[in-house]
Amino acid sequence: MGTCINHPDRETSYLCMKHQIYLCEECLECRDPKIYCKHRSACPIWFMSKRKEGWDAEDRQVAADATHTVTFLPDGQTVSVPAGSTLLEAAQAADVHVNASCSGKGSCGKCKLVVTSGEVGTQPTPLLTDGEKAKGYVLACQSKITGDVSVQIPEETLARKLKIAGMGKAVTDRLKGLVTDIDPMLQEIPLTLEPPSLDDSVSDLDRLNRGLKKQGCDVDRLNVGIKVMRQLAEVVRRDNWNITVSVVRRKCANEILAVRPGNGQHQSLGLAIDVGTTTIVVYLVDMADGSVLAATAGHNRQADCGDDVINRIVCAEKDGVKKLSRMALATINDLIGEALDSAGNRREAIRNVVVSGNTTMAHLLLQIEPRYLRRDPYIPTVSDFPILKAGEIGLKANPMAAVFIMPGPASYVGGDIVSGILYTGFHREAPVTLFIDVGTNGEIVLGNKEWLMTAACSAGPAFEGGGIRWGMRAEEGAIEKVTIDPQTLVPTLSTVGDAPPRGICGSGMIDLIAELLKSGIVDRSGRFAKELGNDRVRKQGDEWAYVLTVADETPVNEDIVFTASDLKNLIYSKGAVYAGFTTLLGEAGMDFSMVDRMIITGGFGQYLNIEKAVTIGLLPDIDRSKFAYMGNSSIVGAYMALLSTTYRQEARTICNNMTYVDFSSNPRYMDEFTSALFLPHTDLRAFPNVTTAVSSVRR
Repeated sequence: MGTCINHPDRETSYLCMKHQIYLCEECLECRDPKIYCKHRSACPIWFMSKRKEGWDAEDRQVAADATHTVTFLPDGQTVSVPAGSTLLEAAQAADVHVNASCSGKGSCGKCKLVVTSGEVGTQPTPLLTDGEKAKGYVLACQSKITGDVSVQIPEETLARKLKIAGMGKAVTDRLKGLVTDIDPMLQEIPLTLEPPSLDDSVSDLDRLNRGLKKQGCDVDRLNVGIKVMRQLAEVVRRDNWNITVSVVRRKCANEILAVRPGNGQHQSLGLAIDVGTTTIVVYLVDMADGSVLAATAGHNRQADCGDDVINRIVCAEKDGVKKLSRMALATINDLIGEALDSAGNRREAIRNVVVSGNTTMAHLLLQIEPRYLRRDPYIPTVSDFPILKAGEIGLKANPMAAVFIMPGPASYVGGDIVSGILYTGFHREAPVTLFIDVGTNGEIVLGNKEWLMTAACSAGPAFEGGGIRWGMRAEEGAIEKVTIDPQTLVPTLSTVGDAPPRGICGSGMIDLIAELLKSGIVDRSGRFAKELGNDRVRKQGDEWAYVLTVADETPVNEDIVFTASDLKNLIYSKGAVYAGFTTLLGEAGMDFSMVDRMIITGGFGQYLNIEKAVTIGLLPDIDRSKFAYMGNSSIVGAYMALLSTTYRQEARTICNNMTYVDFSSNPRYMDEFTSALFLPHTDLRAFPNVTTAVSSVRR
């Protein structure tokens, strides 16, 4: 026995033979583990040290293997996740929508949850008010799971039904006559073949090709797979040589995908799909007459990984492209299921599909690496896609259904814009047209039948609700229209579905900024007037804000406010869009006076008040009769391409004829952007009609 060298008050029997020192149980650790020691094989200290390392490793493994159950209310969905996972990761694993505009960086404050039982480890954040913290609010991306926990999705963040016009029967009425000659990619060709005889002893496949040739099919460029050849002998004889042949037509070669007995008429369905950054829309189409049997729409679940394409690409680099693909496919397949159920059809009848989306959405859907889209020189892997099969992609349609992806000319101008041009048709006409798809990404096209120039400006997610304290999409309860009494400063609000207000969507924000400017609550630089003596304008934390509605008028029991930082974000967004217009016009040697018409498309543009959009400097101050809104042009262009080979070929021609202008390396764009960061602009001569409207600003 001896006393521990580190604790003289403790007696111990553990003796280090190399150094002739005693160590107590707390100090049992070899001092020279990497140096040879002849006593090591019999040394209790060495033995206990190594055993302790093993125990520690076991403890770490047990901790890593531990799982906890997370319950999401109000629906009661549960999921088991490893200890240390964040609530955001748990929500994604449970397929529960939690808005994460910043892709989990903790900078947007959108992924709010309320802890109702259990505990989580949280990080301090200024994005939650003291009142929210007192109610148990946490940010999902900043909260690590330490045990079983139940969380409530707050009322203000619950996903509700989107407000999307033109759904159901109205779609067919609106699109009636748009495509007159239906000519799908995958055709169902009924044939009655002559049975073989001693005088006509050609092979079954030659007999099939002969029948197809009589129907006008180009058999010289016709391929057939081994699977079809193996089944052919039995299939053609099962119904006395009456068959139906499924043939897909591609650019370079056609292919027989299937042969089935019988030549009766079978219903053939198609899908037109708009894969938007925020919203996905699906039309289920009868390929016989082009009628839309069902139309559905829903949030793109990729939004849980960020509101814009840059955040999606970053998330794909971090968590894998497959994850992002699965999230988009989950949304699309759910919508396909809804459409089929409402129309009483089966997915095996879907034999043609057209997908329209921006370049990032197309790459992610197909599990194509997107990282080089955001790296200089910003090149996509694929611009013009071959005809694919639904089974290869994971779409819940007939596995052999032909899938056409709308081509896109550049990394930030994709197939959705080509679809829009195809639908609006200004590329076939003489008037000079300025086209804008207003959404998370602002894509602009300028031109006519002689030339087309295009560019993309980073409008950001603000108009879709991202980065705005009470911003939200156009769901039930979203404030969509605002007027402010110039004397009392009290607002009059209109909400989606006439529901109690839960937040404010893009069209409401534009209305609000215009009203704030006209009533003198903010000045042209975006600063709040601080001496109005009105309860509607007050400090919210460290910044000034305007109160849209008070707590007892909302289901969330909190004041809905619009803050100075919200206003700043929106001024940046509108400045980016307007700078895109002026820069693209400048590159063409033109100005707004030379534009004959301006076409606005996109789901957000549907509810846009043109006059107020001009007031804040989002749109140019030109003759209002030149503006035209043409709805969700991406889905309509996809519908046209679904039904017609001519339109599919025209889409490729449009894509090839577009000249892309890169703003990222264009000094003119930054100058124009800086000039646009006022309401409506630093140069009021460009907005003569707005100057009159805001001349009576309060002091």
